[in-house]
Amino acid sequence: MANDAALRACLLWLAVVILAVGICTHSFKKMLTTYVLGLVGISCLLLPDWDYFNRDISRWPYPVTVEERTEAAFLYGSGFSRFTKSPLRVITYSLIYGYAICKWWEYVSG
Repeated sequence: MANDAALRACLLWLAVVILAVGICTHSFKKMLTTYVLGLVGISCLLLPDWDYFNRDISRWPYPVTVEERTEAAFLYGSGFSRFTKSPLRVITYSLIYGYAICKWWEYVSG
């Protein structure tokens, strides 16, 4: 990940959420669940090698070349700008994360 400022900010907010869950529920199990789900959610959103996945699917079995990385950096930029080029990716992520957050909220509040 070229810019880890987003990762640091997400991890800081996760720590705040874990602390709030611990204070409100007095449950170590719910804090641990929040921690694990938060790390999985953050890693699925921020850590994949998008240069690898943003190329043609027939090229996936092969390593990313320098030309492909340069092209991906030029086309997609870095950070969250990759979501502006792919509305289907935004819709998919919104549905998956929305469902996961709803289920997490039911678990923590129940």
